[in-house]
Amino acid sequence: MGESLDQRDRGLTLDFVSCQVKAALCGVAPEKVRKVIFAYEPIWAIGTGRTATSEQAEEVCRHIRTIVRGLYGARAARAISVLYGGSMNDQNAYELLAQPDIDGGLIGGASLVPSKFAAIVNAANQE
Repeated sequence: MGESLDQRDRGLTLDFVSCQVKAALCGVAPEKVRKVIFAYEPIWAIGTGRTATSEQAEEVCRHIRTIVRGLYGARAARAISVLYGGSMNDQNAYELLAQPDIDGGLIGGASLVPSKFAAIVNAANQE
């Protein structure tokens, strides 16, 4: 899931992501939805080094969970995994992964440097 910079600037992020989530779940049986892994990656952050703030990322990841709750119930919403993938790196991983609705990350270029990737892994294992 993810919006363009124009959509974000126009305040359309949540509406656009809602459509993406609903389209992705079309035909998914209730007993299968718990196995779905969602990834939020704003288009404007892919490969640019730009990242959403932790608040922006949390807002969208929480919204994804809210859509699932509305379609499948609270148990399913708690069971799904929601990942953030917009230029997560060793500098921002701790703050992003501390958010209650961000369950993990999709790591791109930062995974190519062992020390940076180790820092992301450590951030994912925070208490």
